[in-house]
Amino acid sequence: MSEKKAAGGLQGIVAGQSAISTVGVGGIGLNYRGYDINDLAYKCSFEEVTYLLLKGNLPTQQQLDELKTYIWQKRQIPCKLKQILETLPKESHPMDIMRTVASIVGILEPETKPGQEYEICIRLISLFGPALLYWYHYSNSGIKINENTGKDSIAENFLKLYHLKSEIDPLVIKTFDVSLILYAEHDFAASTFAARVTVSTLSDFYSGITTAIGTLRGPLHGGANEAAMQYLEPLKSISQADQFLNSRYQSKQLIMGFGHRVYKKEDPRSPIIKDFSLQLSKTTNGDPTLLAVSQHIEKRMIEEKKIYPNLDFYSASAYKQCGVPTPMFTAIFVISRMTGWGGHLIEQRSNNKLMRPVSEYTGPAKKQFVPIEMRNKANL
Repeated sequence: MSEKKAAGGLQGIVAGQSAISTVGVGGIGLNYRGYDINDLAYKCSFEEVTYLLLKGNLPTQQQLDELKTYIWQKRQIPCKLKQILETLPKESHPMDIMRTVASIVGILEPETKPGQEYEICIRLISLFGPALLYWYHYSNSGIKINENTGKDSIAENFLKLYHLKSEIDPLVIKTFDVSLILYAEHDFAASTFAARVTVSTLSDFYSGITTAIGTLRGPLHGGANEAAMQYLEPLKSISQADQFLNSRYQSKQLIMGFGHRVYKKEDPRSPIIKDFSLQLSKTTNGDPTLLAVSQHIEKRMIEEKKIYPNLDFYSASAYKQCGVPTPMFTAIFVISRMTGWGGHLIEQRSNNKLMRPVSEYTGPAKKQFVPIEMRNKANL
């Protein structure tokens, strides 16, 4: 039987079946377990979406209340993990901290029996933010934060711990919460596929998550929102934005935050996060210049290159206006996508088969072996 040859990056190859999300069906659209992303972003909390992705259906009020209590109970940072976090240098990238947290928790609280997947998922979703911020505050100022802020949402807990405030602007909390929903799941994205490959070997759940975090770290995947903010932040006027774009055009460099492997036109998540970023720009602590520059770049990219922004582009300005430092952008992605990864790893294990594709060989033809004493540049 002939084998179908894959395009570069496995583009267009169906690598398996999944009931978790539809991405770009017909070139557009995003649904989690059948629910449109617009409905979920505007009408649900991240905790509801967490339940949906891990359990397969939206929760009742009682189920949601129970989940929120469970998240609160699972926030505590183990003492041994705190000791390790206190030794890590402040120059560490937050993604390295996230990978380390997953690995250490996998040692301290190992997967020892079937059926622990949901428990591990909630533990990591609850713990990732507090652990990251414990390291951040201790390494920068020596402060040992109290990670538990009560039965706050994942979004509110993160923002209170980062800003060390007891009250956060509701719009900032909502924006952060919506971003978590938008980043939660995206079918066989690189990190999800890598994680599924790992657990397909019958490796443990934590190994699948550390695989995913390492894959997400790259700027062509999760790191794109950081890369977008890095070029947006110095641009303080439309003329500077034009200079930046013209220079990138001339050098034929990628403009991070634009284009998508699946969506042929607009990423359906982009207008949602743009809406919240625009709302933030009109507040006292907002940055209207950043939004004006972003919108100008978007306009030119669509008109001149026919390339649309993806979720990462306006997420950069949204997170910036929430007061979150740029190096933490991708780490927040981890907290969110932990829900999608968890759903996929549960699904992979439910009908597992080792993932082992083949490559198209492009090396030399079969050669005659040459003993070492007869080898030289002429006959090799």
